[in-house]
Amino acid sequence: MAKVLKSGAGWRLGWHPEATEYQGLVGSDDWAVELTVAEWQDFCRLLKQLAENMEYMASELMDEEKITCEAVSDLLWMEAAGYPDSYSVQFILNNGRRCEGKWPSTVVANLLQAVENIHVF
Repeated sequence: MAKVLKSGAGWRLGWHPEATEYQGLVGSDDWAVELTVAEWQDFCRLLKQLAENMEYMASELMDEEKITCEAVSDLLWMEAAGYPDSYSVQFILNNGRRCEGKWPSTVVANLLQAVENIHVF
């Protein structure tokens, strides 16, 4: 599998399976963090989990109510905050580099779609 880099306004995702230590990349227009395979897998899984939780909560909340959902693994902490149909996402690496990043609500839908499709090639 070849190296893949997907990007859009406010987000970047990359996958390089032949890299020795950091195969994944997450970022925005002005920052990026390389991830190990395990961190990448947790990032993708937790992001999808947050999206599913926010979608589920849409039927439980009044229109003007905001919500914050967290998802955690040994490697990552992630949070979605906002309205069920418009929320920001942030993460913190729990080990090693202890990096963090955040995407505004305007790019989260595209980020989710890219995570779903990045391994299709």
